[in-house]
Amino acid sequence: MLPADARLTSSSDFARATKSGIRVTTEHFVGYLYISPVTNNASAKCGLIINKTVGGSVKRHRLARKVRHAIAPHHQTLPAGSLFVIRALKQNEDKNVEPEISTLMKKLIERAKKIEAR
Repeated sequence: MLPADARLTSSSDFARATKSGIRVTTEHFVGYLYISPVTNNASAKCGLIINKTVGGSVKRHRLARKVRHAIAPHHQTLPAGSLFVIRALKQNEDKNVEPEISTLMKKLIERAKKIEAR
């Protein structure tokens, strides 16, 4: 589970991450990473977007729990002050999401480092 200060709750932060952030797409998820130009020591914030196209309420909440559980160990690897959002795409089966989430986060961090090096 993510600590309270690591949760993304503001709609303006969600908009900033999805519109201005780096985007990486996998089979079942789209990840967004927005790195703030202002350097601060605040921890990275993470949020989820799981629409009704994923399924009913039970299926959406089950997926949200799995995604939050998969994000928790990788949260410390995110840049300080960054905003990280995962959007779930339509899922056909109920499967283990941890490998896909870890791959998505690694790709986002690699891309952010490439852009930062420029």
